[in-house]
Amino acid sequence: MSKRLKFILVSLGLTLGLLAIQMINVDWRYWAILALALLTYGWASFSLIEDLKAAEWLTLMILPVSYTISVALFYFLLPEKLLTRIIILTLFGVGIYALLLTENIFSIAAIRTIQLLRAAHAVYFLITLVTGFFLFDTMFSFRLMPWFNGLLAWLISLPLILSALWSINLEKGISKKIFHYSLILSFLIGQIGFLISFWPLSVTAASLFLVTVMYVGLGLFQHHFSGRLFKKTISEYVWVGMIVLVITFLTARWG
Repeated sequence: MSKRLKFILVSLGLTLGLLAIQMINVDWRYWAILALALLTYGWASFSLIEDLKAAEWLTLMILPVSYTISVALFYFLLPEKLLTRIIILTLFGVGIYALLLTENIFSIAAIRTIQLLRAAHAVYFLITLVTGFFLFDTMFSFRLMPWFNGLLAWLISLPLILSALWSINLEKGISKKIFHYSLILSFLIGQIGFLISFWPLSVTAASLFLVTVMYVGLGLFQHHFSGRLFKKTISEYVWVGMIVLVITFLTARWG
């Protein structure tokens, strides 16, 4: 069986699993999501098993599992309409397939140079941000205490950032540098998640703001890791962050 066929079958299987979760009693849905996450790890590992080595059993599996959990949780928040289900299921299936292709490129690039690596990094970065948004949106939808939002924002962002930073140089293991940078950025996101919980923001606005912080921080760190962090790059990311901060502040329902 070819890898591409494995990726297609895994994507279809997980998409059907996501559809099945929506038909399960609400009391059991969170357990079903956990089961689907474990299934994602198992099937994704099986489809990539020929090239997985050392830390890749963890680093390459973080995003597929997180993506599955994020979409399944976000699905709860959407109206139960046929069109909505079709769109989400389609996006999920395409996303999982793109992730498997991307991680196949990473596993091969760790051994030899491959031309598609830059495109793979772009896809991985985008899906990381989408996953972060879905998880942050779910978190804020629960209307939890600010300190708990800060803790969850840290726990959500840490593995995503760790995986994204590792993917830049595709090292055999997780170096102290990667771990420390991941801790710093995820701690910052956690602190900001705590602070904006006091702001009169909509769930979507708060989630987009946190994702923007992740985008800016992760973008700067990735350029630093790849040796391409220049003044112009820093300026561009800082301007994006400032613009989003101003827009978020102005759209908040003050008073």
